[in-house]
Amino acid sequence: MYRINIQQGNFLDQVAVDQVKAGMTRSQVRYLLGTPMVADSFNKARWDYIYYLKKGRTRHVDSRRVTVYFEDEKVARLDKPTDEVAAEQEKSAAQIKNGRTY
Repeated sequence: MYRINIQQGNFLDQVAVDQVKAGMTRSQVRYLLGTPMVADSFNKARWDYIYYLKKGRTRHVDSRRVTVYFEDEKVARLDKPTDEVAAEQEKSAAQIKNGRTY
């Protein structure tokens, strides 16, 4: 049976995520990461970037999340995966791309 790929959100390239630094403007963050998946209307100082990919019949899911916090229209802090987790996510994404995960 054929099952479609399910992809939701912004693809979060680790190189682009690593370029986001404190003091950057909203437009600079949007240029690097795209428009946020979740823009909280009650908390304008927070942008959530979420990515989800389930390829066909595989049971494996590639999921990533980055949250950017702003103060005075500039990046105050960034919640992102650690380097070890990011490396594991990249490895997992490569496996999904190559169709080697079941």
